[in-house]
Amino acid sequence: METALPFLMFVALIFVLLSGFPVAFGLGGVAILFGYVGHSLDLFYLSDFEFVPSKIFGIMSNVTLLAVPLFIFMGIMLERSGIAEELLTTMELVCRKIRGGLTISIVLVGALLAASTGIVGATVVTMGVLSLPTLLKRGYSKEFSCGTIATAGTLGQIIPPSIVLVLLGDMMNVDVGDLFIGAIIPGLFLVALYLLYIFIRTTLQPELAPLLAEEDQRTLSQREYAVLLLTSLVPPTLLMVVVLGSILGGVASPTEAAACGAIGALVLTWAKKKLSLQTLSSVLHSTTQITAMVFLLLIGAQFFSVVFRGLAGDEIIMEFVSSLQVSKHLVLLAIMVLMFVLGFFLDFIEICFIVVPIVTPLLYALGFDPLWLAILIAINLQTSFLTPPFGFSLFYLKGVAPAEVTTLHIYRGVVPFVLLQIFALVVLWLFPSMVTWLPKHVF
Repeated sequence: METALPFLMFVALIFVLLSGFPVAFGLGGVAILFGYVGHSLDLFYLSDFEFVPSKIFGIMSNVTLLAVPLFIFMGIMLERSGIAEELLTTMELVCRKIRGGLTISIVLVGALLAASTGIVGATVVTMGVLSLPTLLKRGYSKEFSCGTIATAGTLGQIIPPSIVLVLLGDMMNVDVGDLFIGAIIPGLFLVALYLLYIFIRTTLQPELAPLLAEEDQRTLSQREYAVLLLTSLVPPTLLMVVVLGSILGGVASPTEAAACGAIGALVLTWAKKKLSLQTLSSVLHSTTQITAMVFLLLIGAQFFSVVFRGLAGDEIIMEFVSSLQVSKHLVLLAIMVLMFVLGFFLDFIEICFIVVPIVTPLLYALGFDPLWLAILIAINLQTSFLTPPFGFSLFYLKGVAPAEVTTLHIYRGVVPFVLLQIFALVVLWLFPSMVTWLPKHVF
């Protein structure tokens, strides 16, 4: 009976989550129930469980996790500053003579916003509101347009600074600075894949992205071009240099860099005359809400993982896998497929907090590189934003899309990009140096 408890515990958690019960309370409630079933009233006195309170308070005092609210604040403040609108306008002008130029500009802006804010919802909504009506007006395919916008917004999950990398670093005991550096090449590789796909697709099917007529193209003098580029590109670039440059140069830790980024976002918003007490109050309110949600989930996940291990769940999994006599890569493949399938139904944070603490000891015991493993998981989790029926980017985009854009248009549009992300996972699997090379040569 005792050996079946960890399995029943995981099944009960999935049932609770699918029932719509709040995830954080579901994690804690299932942990308390099975901890009681397994050890009666001695739950908090057994050596396996007595450090539960210290683990929970350890989360609150973790300096690394302090980067989470700081990056959230930075992202929301930048979203209110109007930088995204200026970037889209500028990139549209730069790419206006290229077939598919609008979708190319959306991917480039998504990458720049990812390196500046990292807030997926704000990026998708902003680009959906500003770009989708224009794309449809100019004859772009609905599916192609929606897929590009929804996908470009998710780049904030892998391009640093990324909140998911901070959380994975803490849970997997990997240095967050190394994660940020290791994610740069995979992030740029994804951007390159998207751009290459858009170029090839629009070349083979030009009807997807008609060229803009010469008379409709906005013309600017060289001076106007220079001013526009400076005013729109320099602010986010400076912020990227402050945040990522300080980490890459070894000047600041990720938490210190996040604090500098938060101050930088305040300064940029003030410089664009968008900063007011009302704006600051709204940003602080949103930051508090999101941070409370993340940390409540983290506390519930810690409680769940401690009880799961207290019931010898990790030992049972290792013994089961060892008895199968299969390759360690086959084990990793099975876990990656599980995470991908869960992404159809659960949010990336839920998958991160539920699955990662359970499988990490097993994967480490099999000898996988922690840094490479964390980046693979991060890209896998990124697909959860795009996989129907519960991909959050799909919901964000549908909420701001014109009436003629249906949910089916959005679903069909993201399929090629999900396949591209899977292809990127395969490439990173085959060439681990794409993740590990840069961290080894920076410091």
